[in-house]
Amino acid sequence: MIRLIMIQLQSILKVSDNSGAKTVKCIKVLGGYKKKTAYVGDIIVASVQELRNRYKSTSKIKKGEVITALIVRSKFKKKRKDGLFIRFDENNVVLLNKQLKFLGTKVLGVLPKELKKEKFLKLASISSGFF
Repeated sequence: MIRLIMIQLQSILKVSDNSGAKTVKCIKVLGGYKKKTAYVGDIIVASVQELRNRYKSTSKIKKGEVITALIVRSKFKKKRKDGLFIRFDENNVVLLNKQLKFLGTKVLGVLPKELKKEKFLKLASISSGFF
């Protein structure tokens, strides 16, 4: 049986943009005093664990760097208002800078339409589509 848990501290997440990082580890979930878990659309603080090979020499990101990230896909299934359950195969994030602007110029894969918020409107233009 596969146990599905929300993103929490020490969770390893894949990066789904072209910023240069491959995997990150969650350090802190932002958005509340005692908030322990994060869902799609939440912002976390993460540490870069691994870099992609082709970006190692030209990457703006270094291994071990602490950075903010937006969760774009999650294994945890979530119910929409229309009754549809949505779930992805892996946990993915998109990296952000201090001003909450995207570091990458392209997002790989489709995204859930819950991310169409005023705060992340640029995500619609750099992604390949919404589900």
